[in-house]
Amino acid sequence: MIYLDNAATSYPKPECVYAGVEDVLRKVGGNPGRSGHRLSVEAARVIFRARESVAKLLNVRDSSRVVFTKNATEAINVALKGLLGPGDHVVTTAFEHNSVVRTLRRLEAGGVKVTKVRGRRPDLIEPRDIEKALTGKTRLVAIVHASNVFGTIEPVSEIGALLRKKGIPFMVDGAQSVGSIPVDVEGMDIGILAATGHKSLFGPQGTGFLYIKEGLEPPALIDGGTGEGDDVLEIPDRLETGTMNTPGVGGLAVGVEFILKEGVSKIREHEKALIKELMDGLGGIRGAVILGPPEPESRVSLVSFNMEGKSAVDVGVRLDREFSIMVRCGTHCAPDAHVSAGTYPHGAIRVSPGYFNTHEDISAFLKAVSKIAKG
Repeated sequence: MIYLDNAATSYPKPECVYAGVEDVLRKVGGNPGRSGHRLSVEAARVIFRARESVAKLLNVRDSSRVVFTKNATEAINVALKGLLGPGDHVVTTAFEHNSVVRTLRRLEAGGVKVTKVRGRRPDLIEPRDIEKALTGKTRLVAIVHASNVFGTIEPVSEIGALLRKKGIPFMVDGAQSVGSIPVDVEGMDIGILAATGHKSLFGPQGTGFLYIKEGLEPPALIDGGTGEGDDVLEIPDRLETGTMNTPGVGGLAVGVEFILKEGVSKIREHEKALIKELMDGLGGIRGAVILGPPEPESRVSLVSFNMEGKSAVDVGVRLDREFSIMVRCGTHCAPDAHVSAGTYPHGAIRVSPGYFNTHEDISAFLKAVSKIAKG
């Protein structure tokens, strides 16, 4: 079996992550922040350790501004629904994930004005594209750091610097970037960052987080949580409603610590080498059409492509059944991106190598695609 669907969820995880989850389940077991006994205190330490690890990875000065969620989608909903109201204007792009698109669609029905920016390329937004869309009522700019369809790395630092000068909060969807490429919330002027734990951070499914800088204070998306009476809770407690997924967050902490030990740059170089080999090989297969930038350094570790005269879904099924190679095919929960690329509604074949894939994996994939192309 060759697994090349790491943009959906990373697999396998480092062995230490599996052990970390099991350790919390077996040895901790308590409910963090709910009791005063030793197991509850130890569970709280697990959560704190994870906050500190994420903060270190992202250059967050105050780890209490890291809020754990069950995924990036929940984090995005917490931020957008908490910070935008009727009459506000938000700028986004024409190739966002549905977690942004559908959330903004609901807010738009409630009176929020939404502008979707399109650049000169279907996959890339430049600072001037954002600047032209700003109005006196713009309360937020929300863009994806790296498209889950094109893989394109957006110029987040430049856009962040522009928005800092104008005093407009900047929200970034880091689902495909955090852990795979360097992300520095201070250096990039990112005010809000949503990310998932189960992709490049090697955490378990059901984990994610929201970083939100001081001064931005969204209300709780779901009511409940710790405390007594009508206490007004501070972040992170206000946004972490109910019992935490302590084993999952504990596993996420171990995944982040694995990355800190290995180094993001080392992970990036390995994945970039796999992407170069992948793109070079696809370029030599007749009928293969790659979406997104031609340079491996301009994208995260994913390549979407189509094969002339063949259905993307059919190619994916054949790769699985005949060659035991797993990729993702379709519109990847981002139909707007495929509309921009002219590949809607059929989508594309997406190949996403991870840190534990090898050059032999890519070679086997290319041989299988070549056979399918000839067939």
